[in-house]
Amino acid sequence: MLWETTDAALALRDRFGFATEDDAATWAIATVRTHWGVAATACSRIVMSDRNALAWLDTDDDPVLLKWCVESSRFPRLAAAADVVAWLGDRGLPVSAPVPALDGSVQVEVDGVSAGLQRVLVGELLDVDDPAAVRSVGRVVAELHDALVPYPAAGAVAAVRPTPAPLTSQVQQWLEGAPVHLPSDGLELLRTLLGALPAEPLPVQVVHGDVRSANVLCADGRVVGLVDFEDLRVDHRVVELARAAVLLGTRFHDWAPVGADVQAAFRQAYESVSPLSSVEAAWWDVLVLWTSLAFVPPGDDPTGWGAAAAEQVRRLSG
Repeated sequence: MLWETTDAALALRDRFGFATEDDAATWAIATVRTHWGVAATACSRIVMSDRNALAWLDTDDDPVLLKWCVESSRFPRLAAAADVVAWLGDRGLPVSAPVPALDGSVQVEVDGVSAGLQRVLVGELLDVDDPAAVRSVGRVVAELHDALVPYPAAGAVAAVRPTPAPLTSQVQQWLEGAPVHLPSDGLELLRTLLGALPAEPLPVQVVHGDVRSANVLCADGRVVGLVDFEDLRVDHRVVELARAAVLLGTRFHDWAPVGADVQAAFRQAYESVSPLSSVEAAWWDVLVLWTSLAFVPPGDDPTGWGAAAAEQVRRLSG
């Protein structure tokens, strides 16, 4: 299990319909042979997360990864994401581009699931203590955003993940229902900063939706793969950038904030490729503070979100 403490054997049976791991491996091997013409020789690993499963398959060449989902409501989003990733791969972006099936499709519906095949990328999850890797991620996200501005099927993405409400309204609504455990000085500062923003609208475009360590593979201080586009959406690029700056170090468990130095290095590297407009830059402190406050838990705070938010308030109030 990737995130959960659920018994893996029960999840495999109850969510995915396989009595044993061998049954799942046999199905995965047969599926890639039938629909992709890939002769897999063995399944070395199966990982599950919610209603998704991933199988690492050995072949006589490089290994491949079969990812499938059993939640039918997500199938249109998965198809849209596969099209985006294929488009980015054709343009040389470091993504795990889907392997086209024999019929040319990049996402296949078979046996009641939606499945895609990828080559296995060799790398480790982003280490935010590696400054070169952090800078590489900043540059790659900028390149990704620039590449997605002219994406021709943005309407298909918007159809499966509707464009969010105006950003000012989002923050105001959140403030109106902010949890009572959050620091009052942080909430008041957020209101003040929000009220001082320019009225000009921000542009929207297709974005990744979940840029953080769990979805970034690196090798030798550079990004070799930005993965997991399932949360892609049409949104403001500065929203993704600020959220990523706060959540950059998060993986699967015990989420913790990163320091201001990491946030600054990430943004600086991004802007070395694609500078923010003056309006986007004006939103930066609001979005970073909003995201930081939103992750402060009630009660115990073992990973330090409260301290990180308090530091943001001190810095912005100085």
